[in-house]
Amino acid sequence: MIFRPWCASGNAARLLGVPVVFTEQTPAKLGPTHPDILAAAEEKSPVFAKDSFSAFGCESFSSWLAENDIRHLLVCGLETPICIYQTALDALGADIAVTLLSDAIGARRSADHESARRALEKKTDCHLLPSETIFYSILRSARHPQFKAFTALVKNR
Repeated sequence: MIFRPWCASGNAARLLGVPVVFTEQTPAKLGPTHPDILAAAEEKSPVFAKDSFSAFGCESFSSWLAENDIRHLLVCGLETPICIYQTALDALGADIAVTLLSDAIGARRSADHESARRALEKKTDCHLLPSETIFYSILRSARHPQFKAFTALVKNR
Protein backbone atom coordinates (compact mmCIF):
# COMPACT_ATOMS: atom_id res chain seq x y z
CA MET A 1 0.00 0.00 0.00
CA ILE A 2 1.30 3.46 -0.88
CA PHE A 3 -0.09 6.21 1.29
CA ARG A 4 -0.67 8.84 -1.40
CA PRO A 5 -0.84 11.88 0.92
CA TRP A 6 2.85 11.33 1.68
CA CYS A 7 3.61 11.66 -2.00
CA ALA A 8 1.52 14.81 -2.29
CA SER A 9 3.15 16.29 0.82
CA GLY A 10 6.61 15.40 -0.50
CA ASN A 11 5.85 17.04 -3.85
CA ALA A 12 4.54 20.18 -2.13
CA ALA A 13 7.52 20.32 0.23
CA ARG A 14 9.95 19.97 -2.67
CA LEU A 15 8.13 22.67 -4.64
CA LEU A 16 8.25 25.09 -1.70
CA GLY A 17 11.84 24.34 -0.67
CA VAL A 18 10.95 22.57 2.58
CA PRO A 19 13.63 19.96 3.44
CA VAL A 20 12.35 16.38 3.49
CA VAL A 21 13.90 13.46 5.36
CA PHE A 22 12.76 9.89 5.73
CA THR A 23 13.05 7.46 8.58
CA GLU A 24 12.67 3.75 8.08
CA GLN A 25 11.78 1.35 10.87
CA THR A 26 14.23 -1.57 10.74
CA PRO A 27 14.34 -1.63 6.93
CA ALA A 28 16.32 -4.90 6.91
CA LYS A 29 13.26 -6.61 8.42
CA LEU A 30 10.34 -4.44 7.25
CA GLY A 31 11.67 -3.27 3.91
CA PRO A 32 12.73 0.16 2.66
CA THR A 33 10.57 3.16 1.84
CA HIS A 34 8.56 2.63 -1.32
CA PRO A 35 10.31 4.20 -4.36
CA ASP A 36 7.20 6.28 -5.27
CA ILE A 37 7.38 7.97 -1.88
CA LEU A 38 11.11 8.62 -2.17
CA ALA A 39 10.58 10.02 -5.68
CA ALA A 40 8.25 12.69 -4.28
CA ALA A 41 11.18 14.28 -2.43
CA GLU A 42 14.51 15.71 -3.47
CA GLU A 43 17.18 13.30 -4.63
CA LYS A 44 19.34 14.50 -1.75
CA SER A 45 16.72 13.77 0.90
CA PRO A 46 18.42 11.72 3.59
CA VAL A 47 16.99 8.38 4.67
CA PHE A 48 17.67 7.32 8.26
CA ALA A 49 17.29 3.69 9.31
CA LYS A 50 16.18 3.32 12.91
CA ASP A 51 15.38 0.59 15.36
CA SER A 52 13.89 2.88 17.99
CA PHE A 53 10.28 3.92 17.57
CA SER A 54 11.08 7.61 17.96
CA ALA A 55 13.12 9.09 15.13
CA PHE A 56 15.15 10.80 17.86
CA GLY A 57 16.53 7.40 18.86
CA CYS A 58 18.50 7.56 15.62
CA GLU A 59 21.61 9.61 16.36
CA SER A 60 22.19 10.54 12.71
CA PHE A 61 18.63 11.92 12.47
CA SER A 62 19.12 14.08 15.55
CA SER A 63 22.50 15.25 14.25
CA TRP A 64 20.99 16.16 10.87
CA LEU A 65 18.32 18.28 12.58
CA ALA A 66 20.96 20.12 14.61
CA GLU A 67 23.30 20.62 11.64
CA ASN A 68 20.45 22.07 9.57
CA ASP A 69 19.05 24.20 12.42
CA ILE A 70 15.62 22.58 12.16
CA ARG A 71 13.28 24.10 14.73
CA HIS A 72 9.91 22.86 13.45
CA LEU A 73 8.98 19.42 12.16
CA LEU A 74 6.13 18.72 9.78
CA VAL A 75 5.49 15.05 10.44
CA CYS A 76 3.76 12.50 8.24
CA GLY A 77 3.94 8.75 8.25
CA LEU A 78 2.56 5.58 9.69
CA GLU A 79 1.74 4.34 13.09
CA THR A 80 0.50 7.43 14.87
CA PRO A 81 0.26 5.54 18.19
CA ILE A 82 3.85 4.36 17.99
CA CYS A 83 6.49 6.14 15.89
CA ILE A 84 4.62 9.38 15.27
CA TYR A 85 3.61 9.70 18.93
CA GLN A 86 7.07 9.02 20.33
CA THR A 87 8.81 11.21 17.74
CA ALA A 88 6.45 14.10 18.47
CA LEU A 89 7.02 13.84 22.22
CA ASP A 90 10.80 13.67 21.80
CA ALA A 91 10.81 16.65 19.41
CA LEU A 92 8.76 18.73 21.82
CA GLY A 93 11.12 17.65 24.62
CA ALA A 94 14.01 18.95 22.50
CA ASP A 95 12.22 22.31 22.04
CA ILE A 96 11.43 21.56 18.40
CA ALA A 97 7.91 22.56 17.35
CA VAL A 98 5.77 19.83 15.81
CA THR A 99 2.93 19.90 13.33
CA LEU A 100 1.39 16.60 12.34
CA LEU A 101 -0.01 16.64 8.82
CA SER A 102 -3.39 15.24 9.80
CA ASP A 103 -4.19 13.94 6.32
CA ALA A 104 -0.81 12.22 5.99
CA ILE A 105 -0.60 10.16 9.18
CA GLY A 106 -2.28 6.90 9.95
CA ALA A 107 -2.20 3.53 11.66
CA ARG A 108 -3.26 -0.06 11.17
CA ARG A 109 -6.17 0.48 13.57
CA SER A 110 -8.13 3.71 13.25
CA ALA A 111 -9.14 3.74 16.94
CA ASP A 112 -5.47 3.64 17.99
CA HIS A 113 -4.67 6.42 15.51
CA GLU A 114 -7.46 8.61 16.89
CA SER A 115 -6.49 8.00 20.54
CA ALA A 116 -2.87 8.95 19.96
CA ARG A 117 -3.85 11.92 17.81
CA ARG A 118 -6.22 13.25 20.48
CA ALA A 119 -3.61 12.79 23.22
CA LEU A 120 -1.00 14.73 21.24
CA GLU A 121 -3.45 17.48 20.43
CA LYS A 122 -4.87 17.91 23.94
CA LYS A 123 -1.87 17.23 26.15
CA THR A 124 1.02 18.75 24.22
CA ASP A 125 1.89 21.77 22.13
CA CYS A 126 1.74 19.59 19.02
CA HIS A 127 -0.40 21.01 16.20
CA LEU A 128 -2.54 18.86 13.91
CA LEU A 129 -3.40 20.45 10.60
CA PRO A 130 -4.11 19.30 7.05
CA SER A 131 -1.29 19.49 4.54
CA GLU A 132 -3.08 22.13 2.48
CA THR A 133 -3.34 24.41 5.50
CA ILE A 134 0.39 24.18 6.11
CA PHE A 135 1.48 24.61 2.51
CA TYR A 136 -0.92 27.49 1.83
CA SER A 137 0.49 29.11 4.99
CA ILE A 138 3.97 28.81 3.50
CA LEU A 139 2.74 30.36 0.24
CA ARG A 140 1.05 33.23 2.15
CA SER A 141 -0.61 34.63 -1.01
CA ALA A 142 -1.44 33.97 -4.64
CA ARG A 143 1.53 36.19 -5.54
CA HIS A 144 3.98 33.51 -4.41
CA PRO A 145 6.08 32.36 -7.40
CA GLN A 146 5.06 28.72 -6.80
CA PHE A 147 1.34 29.40 -6.27
CA LYS A 148 0.22 28.16 -9.69
CA ALA A 149 2.34 25.01 -9.50
CA PHE A 150 1.09 24.30 -5.98
CA THR A 151 -2.56 24.70 -6.91
CA ALA A 152 -1.97 22.22 -9.75
CA LEU A 153 -0.75 19.71 -7.13
CA VAL A 154 -3.86 20.36 -5.05
CA LYS A 155 -6.14 19.84 -8.05
CA ASN A 156 -4.44 16.52 -8.86
CA ARG A 157 -4.85 15.27 -5.33
